[in-house]
Amino acid sequence: MIIYTYTDEAPALATYSLYPIIKHFLEKASIDITTADISLAGRILANFPEYLNEDQKVKDYLQILGELTKKSDANIIKLPNISASLPQLLDCIKELQDKGFKVPNYPNEPKDEKERLIKERYAKILGSAVNPVLREGNSIRRAAGAVKEYAKANPHSNGVWNKNTKTKVCYMDGGDFYSNEKSKIFENSTNLEVEFIPKNGDKKLLKELNIQAGEVVDATFMSAKKLDEFIAKSIDLAKDESLLYSVHLKATMMKVSDPVIFGHFVKGFFDEVFTEFQGELKALGVNPNNGLGDLFIKIENSKLKDKILAKFDEIYASRPSLSMVNSDKGITNLHVPSDVIIDASMPAMLRNSGRLWDKDAKEVEALAVIPDKSYAVVYEAMIKDLKENGTLDPSQIGSVTNIGLMAKKAEEYGSHDKTFIIESDGQIIVNDSNGEEIFRFEVEKGDIFRMTQTKSEPIKNWVKLAFDRAKLTGEKAIFWLDEKRAHDRNLIMLVKDELKKYDLKGFDYEILDPFSATLKTNQTIREGKNIISVTGNVLRDYLTDLYPILELGTSAKMLSIVPLLNGGGMFETGAGGSAPKHVEQLVSENHLRWDSLGEFMALIVSLEHLGTQNAKILAKALDKAVSRFLKEDKSPKRRAGEPDNRNSHFYLAMYFADELTKTELGNIYSDLALNLKNNEAKINDELLSVQGKSVDLGGYYKFDDEKASLVMRPSKTLNDIIN
Repeated sequence: MIIYTYTDEAPALATYSLYPIIKHFLEKASIDITTADISLAGRILANFPEYLNEDQKVKDYLQILGELTKKSDANIIKLPNISASLPQLLDCIKELQDKGFKVPNYPNEPKDEKERLIKERYAKILGSAVNPVLREGNSIRRAAGAVKEYAKANPHSNGVWNKNTKTKVCYMDGGDFYSNEKSKIFENSTNLEVEFIPKNGDKKLLKELNIQAGEVVDATFMSAKKLDEFIAKSIDLAKDESLLYSVHLKATMMKVSDPVIFGHFVKGFFDEVFTEFQGELKALGVNPNNGLGDLFIKIENSKLKDKILAKFDEIYASRPSLSMVNSDKGITNLHVPSDVIIDASMPAMLRNSGRLWDKDAKEVEALAVIPDKSYAVVYEAMIKDLKENGTLDPSQIGSVTNIGLMAKKAEEYGSHDKTFIIESDGQIIVNDSNGEEIFRFEVEKGDIFRMTQTKSEPIKNWVKLAFDRAKLTGEKAIFWLDEKRAHDRNLIMLVKDELKKYDLKGFDYEILDPFSATLKTNQTIREGKNIISVTGNVLRDYLTDLYPILELGTSAKMLSIVPLLNGGGMFETGAGGSAPKHVEQLVSENHLRWDSLGEFMALIVSLEHLGTQNAKILAKALDKAVSRFLKEDKSPKRRAGEPDNRNSHFYLAMYFADELTKTELGNIYSDLALNLKNNEAKINDELLSVQGKSVDLGGYYKFDDEKASLVMRPSKTLNDIIN
């Protein structure tokens, strides 16, 4: 059985078109496939069944899949899902309520125990709620050979760089997570108590943790005072150097810490607004963590609206220009926290010669403000290399495979329940079950404290995956670890100990800090060679967008294999960072430019993993079909009136069926292949004829199935053949 996840936005829309085709092909070969809904709306409904009518209740597919990942027969194709920021969660709740699903409101400030429990349940849905549950294995993320060759033969455009480019990265030089981090490897299993001891008041137990032998535990904090000082300096720097001001965070994956950091930027940049109108904004329930978009909505009916907007105009005139998410609609970089996604926004800037867009839609060199030093240096090094050595040429450069440490919630900074905003000045003390002090931090009100755990088994598996991949390919492996950082120091020691178990002959590897690793990686791929980046979880997330976007034009075309620790397999299909814009275009023009190549590649390896005779035959045929698909350039085009996602699915089906006629299963697929080929022109006409008009999907977070299916399956001829 193959489980195909139903998720959100553009990937979910593509599923309405692609899944019926996949299911038809697989059922002919007696291979079972079914869907599991892990969309944001689906997760909300699954978590509040007592608020729903009987016919509205849904299975908790995330929990079901989480249990499945621990079994040897797991076979999951996982599409990108929304990692919800609070504004996205609130929008989804409202949409569901408007549709008649009586889920509870989100209580931002719970008034009683009932509301506190509701908020806790919603907290499990916020941010990167899906990945920690499903990722019971480390990841291998790479470009398939056919995809890489296509990218070389049909290179996308990467912007020109030179030594005169002013764009730069700015990060804190102290007081951040990087500089305050402490880490310990536990030889024996134990329990930890995380306590907050205020200067005035009783101590408070924040968290109890069960720790396994060999586990790496880290703790750190970001100083709110130092952050505010840094923000003020960064604003002045952008103004002095005439650079566009652009903030880059990850308020989705880092669902507790980064929205708060984002709020500091909103308040810092528009300090006069929040000082002068403090009482009015508080009365209106304005929370800077939710961004300017939320503020502008809430002041709409305020008597002080005109004065507040006038103050904004004064600030815009005196401060550096803000980077824009959508210049036409006036949406700035500080409007919505979920728009500030570093792993999507930074590669886009790097592809665009270090430029972003100002309020007049002009491309302007920018100051990329990334407060925490931990991984800001990756982008700093990338800019250094591009300025000194010029653009990375997609037709010439080698490929970067990533081996990512993520199994059993490894290094899940910020997307879990071990992040706290400090209520008052005091101390954080972490003690073990024997009362021995492990960590101690002096903290102040507003500081952001967080911890993370990394278990021994995933670390050993991660090293083995890197070793095996390097030995298989003969490619150099780089462990991206910084000996000046507490956590990385411990991992370096564990990596070296683990590698003693292997025959290192022919294993070419280095351990480099992220800045040096970036420069070394770029040097290697500029020589046309491939290289393997071996990284922790957060850096895995960033690099598997950064290099694929520069290599292939998009990270959606990457092949992501997650060998689960207990023998099963999960196959991820790429990134969904651009998915909202794709939905917007579909609604306005009935053109979906989402590229399902990631889904095609995931299905190939899923069938290979399934391992039955028929599955192997289908996998080989599909691999050949994808190669033809790429050579014939059947990927979706960008503009309405051109072939889009639906046309690409038709061509994949036609090539797939044709390739299958050349196998032992040829008799089963011969009629299907003939019908698809004979109706090629008619089907394409039917698919293209609907474009150019707006469409109604019956929702955004929860599409109306009938409406979405009609939009995504407009060819009666194709539907009749597939059905």
